[in-house]
Amino acid sequence: MSFNDQDISSQRAAIKISQLYKSFDGGKDFVLNGLDLEIPKGVITVLIGYSGTGKSVLLKHILGLIGPTSGKIEVLGRDLWTMSEKELVEFRCKLGVLFQYAALFDDMTVLDNVCFPLVEHRRDLSLEQIKEIAFKKLQMSGMDEKHFFKLPSELSGGMRKRVGLARALALDPEIILYDEPTTGLDPILTEMVDNLILETHRIHQGCTSVIVSHDLFAAFRIGEHIAMLDKGKVLLSGTVDDFLNSDVELVKRFVQKGFHKK
Repeated sequence: MSFNDQDISSQRAAIKISQLYKSFDGGKDFVLNGLDLEIPKGVITVLIGYSGTGKSVLLKHILGLIGPTSGKIEVLGRDLWTMSEKELVEFRCKLGVLFQYAALFDDMTVLDNVCFPLVEHRRDLSLEQIKEIAFKKLQMSGMDEKHFFKLPSELSGGMRKRVGLARALALDPEIILYDEPTTGLDPILTEMVDNLILETHRIHQGCTSVIVSHDLFAAFRIGEHIAMLDKGKVLLSGTVDDFLNSDVELVKRFVQKGFHKK
């Protein structure tokens, strides 16, 4: 199956980016340089590329954390930059994020970390209802109940990832964003996180997953749709087979280097 324009259109794009430019120095240099990308709804898309190609900056645009110099970003059919700040805050509840190092609150227990977005955004729920949801999300992420009242400093790296994912899922988002989820992990933990992403995607049917990764093997293992960025643009967008069979020299080098590292 190839994710060409017709395939994406038939699935309805969850995220549509058109001619996106971003400069932090008044237009002298562009981190994103006319980037066009459609991310299909309901599948796992992995954004890959060498360091400094704009992957994390693109993720921040999708979250509405930074605005473009020019161009258009539509997420779930909404143009982010026509929203008021209040609308944008509410809209972000449709997006869950697993940050690179989980980004848990150090002074909060595991349970309180997962309760936090519910306390902030679900004022209609009682504290007991919030705790019940948090319990379910932690269990769904593979956390044992005996760890629920520990602080993040008492957890292993893999456990912190699980808690971060449970928090990302707390508001039942339509899109889950993963920022370098396996950075700093050993091969065993890396495979655990990959499996966790796959299991999460399976359970939350219809949810769209977007992963920024430098790990080619992880991208090929879990990605249904892969986009490679270079110099602020999309160099290639397609399936694993599209990448393995590509004649684009930079893609070939990236794939060869990824396999050689293993």
